[in-house]
Amino acid sequence: MARVAKKKKLTVAMIEFSRSRDIPFNRIRLSDSNVRETDVEAGLDDLTHDIDRREDIVQGLNVRAVLDARGNETGDFETPAGGRRYRAIARLVEAGRFPAEGLVPCLVKKANAKTSAVDDSLAENMLRLALHPLDQFKAFKRMVDGGMTKDEIADAYRTTPRYITQRLRLACVSPTLLDIYARNEMPLAMLEAFTVNPDHARQEQVWESLQHSYNRQPWHVRQLLTQTTVPSDEKRVRFVGVDAYQAAGGIMLRDLFSDGDGGSLEDVALLDRLVSDKLKTIADEVAAEGWKWIAVDVNLPYGYDNGHRALTGSFVDLTDEERAARDALRDEQERLENEYADYDELPDEIDQRLGEIECDLADFEKRPVVYDPAEIARAGVFISIDRNGELVVDRGYVRPEDEPVATVDGEGDETEVGAEGAAAGTGGEAQRAVITIGGQPAESEEEDEDDGVKPLPERLVIELTAHRTLALQDALANNPHVAMTALLHRMVMERYHYSAPTGCLEIFVRQKYFSAQGSDLNDSPSAKAINERYDAWKSDLPSDEAAVWDWIAALDDASRMALLAHCVSYGVNALYERPNPYSGTGVSQHGLDLRLAGADRVARATGFDMVVDAGWRPTVENYLGRVTKTRILAAIHEGAGERAAQLIDHLKKADMAKEAERLLADTGWLPEPLRLVDLDGETANGEAEGDDTALPEFLAGDDDTGGFEEGHHLVAAE
Repeated sequence: MARVAKKKKLTVAMIEFSRSRDIPFNRIRLSDSNVRETDVEAGLDDLTHDIDRREDIVQGLNVRAVLDARGNETGDFETPAGGRRYRAIARLVEAGRFPAEGLVPCLVKKANAKTSAVDDSLAENMLRLALHPLDQFKAFKRMVDGGMTKDEIADAYRTTPRYITQRLRLACVSPTLLDIYARNEMPLAMLEAFTVNPDHARQEQVWESLQHSYNRQPWHVRQLLTQTTVPSDEKRVRFVGVDAYQAAGGIMLRDLFSDGDGGSLEDVALLDRLVSDKLKTIADEVAAEGWKWIAVDVNLPYGYDNGHRALTGSFVDLTDEERAARDALRDEQERLENEYADYDELPDEIDQRLGEIECDLADFEKRPVVYDPAEIARAGVFISIDRNGELVVDRGYVRPEDEPVATVDGEGDETEVGAEGAAAGTGGEAQRAVITIGGQPAESEEEDEDDGVKPLPERLVIELTAHRTLALQDALANNPHVAMTALLHRMVMERYHYSAPTGCLEIFVRQKYFSAQGSDLNDSPSAKAINERYDAWKSDLPSDEAAVWDWIAALDDASRMALLAHCVSYGVNALYERPNPYSGTGVSQHGLDLRLAGADRVARATGFDMVVDAGWRPTVENYLGRVTKTRILAAIHEGAGERAAQLIDHLKKADMAKEAERLLADTGWLPEPLRLVDLDGETANGEAEGDDTALPEFLAGDDDTGGFEEGHHLVAAE
């Protein structure tokens, strides 16, 4: 019987690395085999600084023993790989920071090395991989989180604190966009553009919109992220000042990657309130002069004084002190001009002084104007802001209806009588000027106590409708049948009525961005339910995008309908936004009307209730502390009854709001923006639905607290 030969097992030679040891620096020299021969001094300042500040080296030298003629080691070594580190250490030796005989960690190449010194040097320089910029951003952030300051990091890496601040800002961009950048699907310049707005949801929304746009330039990204903000060089900002805006709690958005960018103001409603308050204060001061009316407007229209008679006043004479100061300035100006008349170019300090003198002399020419008190009593003042943010006070204009009328008494004497019948220039109780801001009566300090019902502040309505939008999204996601109806309705309208955006099935699924929202929105039951449902579906989705189609196809009908409802729900938009009458960006008036009808349609179809389903309750923070006492009492009257309203009508506003929160807690009362429109011909405030020009009560009129302008309607989903 033949024997079967056993196969001999092959032995694989194991790798043995070279050993490390510490070698005195004065026993090491540069090798002629080092391949780096061009710009060998480039970057050495930074490397030397780094070794000096950390008092250590991050990577040792790669050295080979120097042999004598017989092939024996001499005790000296040369470094073919590590020439820059060697030169940096040599600089520290020369500066007295490191001893010449100091020990340097080295990797000593083994005697039987298979590669040459040139090979080692080339490999060290060619095979190393530069750090991805994203890793640098994150590393800087980890160092700051670890306790280092921006200045310390900048000093360590020989750069500026501004550079570190920029990188830290990049590290704070949405993780979704950072992942896209890490995959090299977005250039650095575009990532920089996304830092202008810190809101991650808004960043992701803009990125998604770019996928359907031909314009993907960084400047366009900045424009989209700041389109609802106000630049810092705008005249309203110059008028009140950025410091005042920030002191009032306003948020600034700054572009760290644009030179000279002063930032933009995010809270436009706050800015407008500050402007209005400052103009109102100035108007009150001017009104104390005795004028009949004060017209305040941020933008006075062209020809605002047409039809008015301009008063002719007289300038106030200079006092003796003012004349002496003016003469001294003129003498100094003449002396300096004569002294430097032969100079081709004035010294900087002389040129500056002459400019100051010119400004001071010009101020003497701007003398106050004095008017006849009788004329002041029938005339008014226009107050505005010019393009540079400077205050404009234009006094002395008489309206045609205020012109005096000559009458003849029984004795044949003529007497001038004002338009309201009072004799011009007669004594009596001083009149109180009527102040209007933007064409609407200004709010007085006592106005909160009156019986008038003012419009709701615009920001409050935006926040309330943000609650409604999120709640409607949750309601629709829980009703697949209605979600399918809504989707088919949109597609049918687009195909047969052309009232939806056209294109190649441009039906997008994106999360709605709320530019203004209450602090309680994130913790609302609707927000929590939407987030939990999103996370649940995300955990089930395959990580491979190519497998998503097959995964959806394999779902049972109930799961497919639930997923459809979840995705369609993100398209609900019941948010208020001020309509843009000039088209372009924003929404048109017609678009707002469609939202109103659509939101109510979805609410009725799902049986949605803001109290039961969304858990909304009126609180001091989300409503009661931000409206007038009249509205608080009206809410109590509607929700808790007239008796409850009478019990608190004597309280101060702050106490009234707290007590109202308790009384309305379990009543189910809702403010107008959260109510459904009555289909029986009446709107939420009782106005006839057929009258297109009639506004709901809470939108009617305007005031300096941010009420809506005439002609604006509430918003609802499209």
